[in-house]
Amino acid sequence: MVNADNSLVVFQDKKVRRIWHQDQWFFSVADIVAVLTDSPTPRQYWGKIKDREFVKLELSPIWVQLKLESTDGKKYETDCANTKSIFRIIQSIPSRKAEPFKLWLAQVGYERVQEIENPELAQERMKELYEQKGYSKSWIDKRLRGIAVRQDLTDEWKKRGIENQEDFSILTAEISKATFGMTPSEYKKFKGLTKENLRDHMRDLELIFTMLGEASTAEIERVKDPNTFAKHQKASKEGGYVAKKARLELESRTKKPVITKENYLDEPEKEKRKRLPEAKKAWQ
Repeated sequence: MVNADNSLVVFQDKKVRRIWHQDQWFFSVADIVAVLTDSPTPRQYWGKIKDREFVKLELSPIWVQLKLESTDGKKYETDCANTKSIFRIIQSIPSRKAEPFKLWLAQVGYERVQEIENPELAQERMKELYEQKGYSKSWIDKRLRGIAVRQDLTDEWKKRGIENQEDFSILTAEISKATFGMTPSEYKKFKGLTKENLRDHMRDLELIFTMLGEASTAEIERVKDPNTFAKHQKASKEGGYVAKKARLELESRTKKPVITKENYLDEPEKEKRKRLPEAKKAWQ
């Protein structure tokens, strides 16, 4: 459960503080330790683990110190870790309560190996996840196709020396700006989103024109074979412009905008998604 301001999550009636940092959640390590061990002194418990598992082995810290609010209402520097690092820390906790987490991690690792050997499994699991969230099969097909188109585009960029994530973001923003008149971050604000995945909140036509912009860019990359970042930017703008022309043509014929503040899940589907967990419990 998450509280109103999102700064706390509650697990087994115990509060875990968290903070949004570097575009991801960081959790209080001491709070996680308190949940998994019932230790009366979780900070000292974490101190021993930290010394044994990291300091003595001279490993790089997998936590950072961020200011979190304490019980006295003041904020103090607190050891925090992101989700990946929290999983690593959990593996170091010799507690029965941590075992379910460790078993889950082992299962996730096993499934990941399976997906590497057979990529279709990853696609099927993704389909199941979206279905559980209440998305229609038609939307899911478009979303998965969009992922494939995106992968094709990034492959073309990588072939021509674009590997930095920041460069991917810049080029993606060029496509989006040309297609919709907004960068992805501006599009998220337009839709009232903060940390959510933008494409998971697009309607069908928004996904389709996103795909068209990226597929067009990939084709232009193959044909023009740009060799400088400026030329990659130009190709991205050209690909986005192809999608823009198609979008404007459709809008002129339908008299309806493709770009919308609405999320894909309309009210009936949101209600359906809310009922899914209850329905599952009823059948168990």
